[in-house]
Amino acid sequence: MRNLIALFACSCVTFCASAANDPAAAAAAKLAASVSRPASAMVPVAKKAEPVAKKAEPVEKKAEPVEKKAEPAASSASTNEDEAEVELSAKIAQRLAALRERQQARATAAARAKKLADAKRRQDEQVALAAAAAAAAAAAPKHGTVWSYEGETGPANWSKINVDWAKCGTGNRQSPIDLRDGIKVNLEQISFDYHPSSFSEVNNGHTIQVTVGGGNFITVGNTAYELQEFHFHRPSEEKINGKGTEMVMHLVHRSAEGKVAIIAVLLERGQPHRLMQTIWDNLPLEKYDTASPSIVIDPTDALPERREYFTYMGSLTEPPCTEGVLWMVFKQPMQASPAQMALYSRMYPLNARPLQATSGRMIKESN
Repeated sequence: MRNLIALFACSCVTFCASAANDPAAAAAAKLAASVSRPASAMVPVAKKAEPVAKKAEPVEKKAEPVEKKAEPAASSASTNEDEAEVELSAKIAQRLAALRERQQARATAAARAKKLADAKRRQDEQVALAAAAAAAAAAAPKHGTVWSYEGETGPANWSKINVDWAKCGTGNRQSPIDLRDGIKVNLEQISFDYHPSSFSEVNNGHTIQVTVGGGNFITVGNTAYELQEFHFHRPSEEKINGKGTEMVMHLVHRSAEGKVAIIAVLLERGQPHRLMQTIWDNLPLEKYDTASPSIVIDPTDALPERREYFTYMGSLTEPPCTEGVLWMVFKQPMQASPAQMALYSRMYPLNARPLQATSGRMIKESN
């Protein structure tokens, strides 16, 4: 019995840390303390038995039956003690099992909480890394090359796509503009030195661009500019007193010093355009492919009979929107047939930059 009590006491020591916070463990410890008391504390009647023993001394012969009758009492006490020991053992086992179950539950809960905390920490780290990457990407200089005339890559966002295209958003000499309130003066005639030349053409994803062989020049203000290429927009980017046309052709020239001069020829519906038809007849089958026909074209076929024009300082009308461009817009439009217009519209229904602010620029026009 005492060994069992000692064993229970040791078990309670094992769970001493749990007893501080667990009521069941505290109850088990209290029970262990109570059962571990000395036998004298548990059976107080033992002291009162001494006088009875003293009175029995004179009657020696009568003591024998008393001793004989004590045997059944001792046997009964032993049986009760065994039963108490079994009952106590069962209670100890029950309490120990309860303690182990609680301890296991706490361990499981602690493991689950740690797992959740680790998962949340990893998620927070991933969110922080993504935010840092996004911030770094936003702060880093952009050098995109993809642009268009609509949507996220459209004209309103050109300056955000590439740092070298900043002028598209911040420039104050941008093109195209609405040509109105021009100062009428005797503008000098543009001197043309065009002749039949070889050419190549490409559908570059933004327009049909035609590169012309060398040796075609214009002279304006004592500066010679060589024709580099011409291309088309639909509708016309330029407007005259608020009115545009269905298409426009831009002839791009460059001087020996790198200065750019562009002539704009408005196109309206009417008779077939001879130069345009030659270009359409030789279009490459695939976008971005270049066609180099063995025939020649005459750039003079792009010019109207009358050469009066508007002029102002502007920019390229597509990225990088470089400023310092000399613009000359002919007053008289050229004509193109509805079929020629329709063919281009199938490829590019809209490839014109919106009008830009005039910003107080001087606009001159021929008398």
